[in-house]
Amino acid sequence: MVGTKLYCGNLGYNISSSDLEILFAKYGVVHGAKVITDRETGRSKGFGFVEMSNDTAAQSAIAGLNNMEHEGRPITVNEARPRVNHNGGRLG
Repeated sequence: MVGTKLYCGNLGYNISSSDLEILFAKYGVVHGAKVITDRETGRSKGFGFVEMSNDTAAQSAIAGLNNMEHEGRPITVNEARPRVNHNGGRLG
């Protein structure tokens, strides 16, 4: 069983969140797509996240898009890992 939140890596730097949503919509209902951008430049950092409606759609998207060439780059699509909280501070 796969979660519904997917990580998308090695994206082209010109891709938008709406482009990402359109790309994944071929595989099922997309509840959200977000390309991560640099705060200062607004330019894509080359990765993003997509939330699919269910596990079946997520698995279908992984099977159909992982290692697929998009804008001349083989994109990576897999289940997103839980976010790790990096406090960076000292304890106590």
